[in-house]
Amino acid sequence: MKSGLYTEARIRQTAKTNPRLYQAMDLLYMPLLELQGRLEQELSENPFLELSEPDSEEDLQVEEEGQDDADDEVDWEEVMLDDFDAGGPRTPYEPREYLEPVVVEARHLHDYLAEQIGLLHLDERQLQIAGEIVGNIDDDGLFSCSLEDVARGVEAALAPLRQQLFAEAREIDGAEAREAELTALNRLFAPVDTEEAESSLRLVQSLDPPGVGARDLRECLMIQLSRLGREDTLAWRFVDEHFDGLANRRWNELARELGISRKKVQEAADEIARLDPRPGSRYTAEPEQYVIPDLIVELIGGEYMVFANDTGLPRLRFSRSYREVVADKEKFVGANKEFIANKLNAAQWLIRVIEQRRRTMLEVMRFIVATQRDFFDRGVQYLKPLTLREVAEHIEMAESTVSRVTNEKYVQAPGGVYPLKFFFSGGLPRVMGGDISTRGVQARIRNLVDEEDTRRPLTDQALVNLLKSEGIKIARRTVAKYRDQLGIMPARMRKRV
Repeated sequence: MKSGLYTEARIRQTAKTNPRLYQAMDLLYMPLLELQGRLEQELSENPFLELSEPDSEEDLQVEEEGQDDADDEVDWEEVMLDDFDAGGPRTPYEPREYLEPVVVEARHLHDYLAEQIGLLHLDERQLQIAGEIVGNIDDDGLFSCSLEDVARGVEAALAPLRQQLFAEAREIDGAEAREAELTALNRLFAPVDTEEAESSLRLVQSLDPPGVGARDLRECLMIQLSRLGREDTLAWRFVDEHFDGLANRRWNELARELGISRKKVQEAADEIARLDPRPGSRYTAEPEQYVIPDLIVELIGGEYMVFANDTGLPRLRFSRSYREVVADKEKFVGANKEFIANKLNAAQWLIRVIEQRRRTMLEVMRFIVATQRDFFDRGVQYLKPLTLREVAEHIEMAESTVSRVTNEKYVQAPGGVYPLKFFFSGGLPRVMGGDISTRGVQARIRNLVDEEDTRRPLTDQALVNLLKSEGIKIARRTVAKYRDQLGIMPARMRKRV
């Protein structure tokens, strides 16, 4: 066979996804605030779209005045042929401005500590070391590195200034002043030893909030007890000498070892529990996240009604002025015709997709309300198991579509605001038939623990027996898993005198 390059024509069938399908999926996925911004952008870019608002007497008056004075009308044909550079408004209504709440910047823990250090009478070297320590305090208020790292950090920060400052000092007129400056610089650039770093750390630990700058939880608690003048108490002794037993709540063992009653051990532990294990957290709180529900469920006449919360969403329609111009197709040929066709199709498609999104969300929520009627009437313990597939089969759509509709969407119901994903969960069988959702089981476990006798807390097996008495089939390991997910400690650690 002769080697060489050849060309060959082949016909094959491939599947390509329409770009508009991706855009439709994005619009379906968008939460309300993000969708508002997207529609505002489309309004500014597509001349075939305008805000749809109810007619009013003021609007009618404006139109009548425009008919009397033809010179004031916008020449829409000229606008379209001149690349949309018009001297008048594009739509008869001013666009609404949708603003998200602005989070006010709060002071960080480091700012608060730096402000306190600035009020102390410290020299330059002390300020450098204290600043390095503060820079290594984490959001919980704990010192997160070693004193050796602090020493290296201070020396690295000062190194670039060393040569310049010494050169300037040698040029000072007057031997006495020059010698004093060189002495000060020698002290500033001297290696930082562990004892000096430890002294600066104790200085930072004396600042507010109490416990800040501690190297671990034990030291944090001891600093707070010391600031309260509790060095000679049983609580101090527990933290200082029996911290492991305290952390693991071994009350009986501590009582026997110290020769005291279990009640006194519990009282000392309660005093320690009132201390703050994360003293810096109050200065590093997460900014509030605002949620605007996409749907609203209201009880009207004994029935739950579902509404779309889209009153703040721009309502789009075709621009009547542009539509009249496009009707005369003889004026548009070539590139103008192609551009106008693309914009017109995009406008039609967007309006259709937004309406479809709205209908789909309403259908999904109506099915959820019908399925979870007991939840809306009686609470989370009556939440039923529900899957995305069940909803998809009911509304005759793909499961992935339902997933996008419910993702990051919220509903305002009589019992509060819930993410739509809240209503979907697996279930456990009941003895008498039917299922109960895992969220309902978790809520019941929480209630049982809240109502238990703290002197005889419920074990996992006791919880299993109580749930079975209520007709819920559940294994002990499942109870233990749900308890961990709820942040509930084991029975031995919940026991009190």
